[in-house]
Amino acid sequence: MSVIYRGVVSAVDKIVPAKLQPLWSHPAGPKTIFFWAPAFKWGLVIAGIGDLTRPADKISIPQQGALSATGLVWSRYSLVIIPKNWSLFSVNVFVALTGLYQLSRAIRYEQSLKSAEKENVSKPQAVPA
Repeated sequence: MSVIYRGVVSAVDKIVPAKLQPLWSHPAGPKTIFFWAPAFKWGLVIAGIGDLTRPADKISIPQQGALSATGLVWSRYSLVIIPKNWSLFSVNVFVALTGLYQLSRAIRYEQSLKSAEKENVSKPQAVPA
């Protein structure tokens, strides 16, 4: 597979305009995994945005917690590595934000269930005559 990839990159090298060469040859540019991993990770962000209409009772708290945590951790990591990977940073910020928003929706839903349950327990039940 890497032979094919190298062949494609060397063919594209010849047609990339001079003005785009710095971006093309950047250490985190399209020639490296440091570009393609964040590019494909945008799929998680798109899925998270698509899930905004999902009912709160169908949201997995552990899953959204994991997405939020990994988004935050990798956002930090992308700024301490050399070279700084701004595309990795941006995608992970969005992964964290969508995860945190969904997590807050799920937690608010769980709390509303608990408060409704407490109200039902504290209300005296009518006794039929």
